Amino acid sequence: MANKNLNTAKTARQDEFYTQIADIEQELQHYWPHFKGKIVLCNCDDPYESNFFKYFALHFNHLKLKKLICTCYDGSPVQGSELVFSFDGNGETKKIAYKVEITEVPDINDDGAIDLDDVQYLLKNNKNILSTLSTGDFRSKECVELLKEADIVVTNPPFSLFREYISQLTQYAKKSLIIGNQNVITYKEVFPLLMNNKIWLGYKSGDMAFKVPDDYKPKKTRYWQDETGQKWRSLGNICWFTNLEIPKRHKMMDLVCRYSAKLYPQYDNYNAIEVGKTADIPYNFGGVMGVPITFLDKYNPEQFEIVGATESERKGFSNGLWKTESGVAQPLVNGLKKYKRIFYKNPQKS
Repeated sequence: MANKNLNTAKTARQDEFYTQIADIEQELQHYWPHFKGKIVLCNCDDPYESNFFKYFALHFNHLKLKKLICTCYDGSPVQGSELVFSFDGNGETKKIAYKVEITEVPDINDDGAIDLDDVQYLLKNNKNILSTLSTGDFRSKECVELLKEADIVVTNPPFSLFREYISQLTQYAKKSLIIGNQNVITYKEVFPLLMNNKIWLGYKSGDMAFKVPDDYKPKKTRYWQDETGQKWRSLGNICWFTNLEIPKRHKMMDLVCRYSAKLYPQYDNYNAIEVGKTADIPYNFGGVMGVPITFLDKYNPEQFEIVGATESERKGFSNGLWKTESGVAQPLVNGLKKYKRIFYKNPQKS
């Protein structure tokens, strides 16, 4: 059943998004000290296509990794588009589930640097690092055992399975750095982790472009094809989620706005004020304030205290401030609903 669900997810257009190497490099540069001597798992990553695999394989020695493990599900839709080599040595790629385990990446061509040629040669000629899996589903027993072995998980999980994916990471108390949609912030599986400082946002938050498969249907906006015919799709609400400590989350936000009742209206249905933009947070208000979920990109737990959020669109979400009997899942200002809000206060002003 789990593999059936994953197969359903991977046919969804939203799930077939492949992260650019530049975006991975830009984010990972802030985390290098965390990886020394660690086992890294990329459990949604076919080395035929995954730039996560490419990044860690090429930087294996610089990061001083202990081991790199990558797993993929069967039937990868764009297999062979990133690393072009044969799994079976006969010149044909196979759409099967398998894992790659690397404990060293030597300079095989002796050119003084680790490059893609070294990685390809290693995978072609060392059969001990490649083995098949039954399904490659991250929820399968064999993949869970790999998860238990890993120290840090880094990947772009299927967007439609984000709830299950992050719940699994939490269950096994794993360090992680993963990509997700900002809208998951108010999910019941995610928001309590953010509120209790179990996870937080990484450096990049906002627009991100992804490669998509050949059968991806064109969109009216944020879609294009480059000169090679490669299809692309961008989203403006993508961010990195992590529980790896980074300096960014301890940076104090400069507050320059002063509170006034005229500029900051009270909600009709909750004792808090509306702050329409994170940049407009008043420095002299000690009560509860509602801000857009993009506030979390600037959130410093030493400066602010999160106290709740609006309810998710899903029935039964109980981590927000709103009750089912209220009839609304969003706060009201003069009878008008506001979009998803994070509620917080400045303890220093309380």
